[in-house]
Amino acid sequence: MPLNHFYRINPPSVQLLEIEEDFAGQRVDNYLLKLLKGVPKSRIYRIMRRGEVRLNGKRIKPGTRLQAGDQLRIPPVRVSETNESRNVYLEKNVEKTILYEDEVMLIINKPVGVAVHGGSGISAGIIESLRYTRPQDRHLELVHRLDRGTSGCLMIAKRRSHLKLLHAELRHKNGLKKYYQVITHGNWPLRKQHINAPIARNILRSGERVSRVQAGGKECLTEFRSLARNGEFSVLEAKPITGRTHQIRVHCRYAGFPVVGDDKYGLEDADRKLQHRGMKRMMLHASRLEIPALGDYPAIQVEAPADGQMQRLVDEIYTNKIN
Repeated sequence: MPLNHFYRINPPSVQLLEIEEDFAGQRVDNYLLKLLKGVPKSRIYRIMRRGEVRLNGKRIKPGTRLQAGDQLRIPPVRVSETNESRNVYLEKNVEKTILYEDEVMLIINKPVGVAVHGGSGISAGIIESLRYTRPQDRHLELVHRLDRGTSGCLMIAKRRSHLKLLHAELRHKNGLKKYYQVITHGNWPLRKQHINAPIARNILRSGERVSRVQAGGKECLTEFRSLARNGEFSVLEAKPITGRTHQIRVHCRYAGFPVVGDDKYGLEDADRKLQHRGMKRMMLHASRLEIPALGDYPAIQVEAPADGQMQRLVDEIYTNKIN
């Protein structure tokens, strides 16, 4: 019987798992923490201390490194499955969001308002729902993240080896390219084609995490291209060269042209007027991915259409476009 995700299946007996090449060199505790989704961390370390987890028949320490072909013994681990750990609506619809799939990765068009993972009061997000609906894909991992209010292209790796390749590309400024469609308040100047300003993470007194352009922050560069503007709003293509938290949103605010609908860095009064017209989302959409050839896999380009709310405002701006 194959080992499936434990947050879905309560195994009735001891499981024996052969370690795949992808996981050679990984610490056994990190391997178990990812494999046994939903099992408390304290429980995982307890079964290791008690010798219930064995590698090639021997007791192991949490820092033991796995090798390809190792036999890992995992005891029965029971997890109570409750509605709080499920998002049934998302599970039913997540497959419809897939834009691209091959044997090593998925790319989905993440809907606006959906979290990429559970936590902070959110029962389950995209990754938990995919793991639940795809028990055959035992090693699904997020390659990157999108804010809950941002829609568009989201990469999920099926294999740890491909996850490493994608992470390496994300660190290269000229490697994997991510493009966003953005609608901002104001008439974005045609001459403004990039913003190079350091960003630092801060915490407000309320405990809310925000980012700011600040001396001493991390290097941060975003390239912009103006696509259309009508005097009130601008449609831009944004290409983040670095990957800081809220980078595009913070840089737009810093430039004096906040993202429409941004409840953290935006213009509350102006956004309220749009909400009365049924446009209640943040106008930031991960529109395109360009992934170079990686190993035996060819280069791919994937585009994600924006939803109706965002497309309606884009169309209005293009209809009344000015130079």
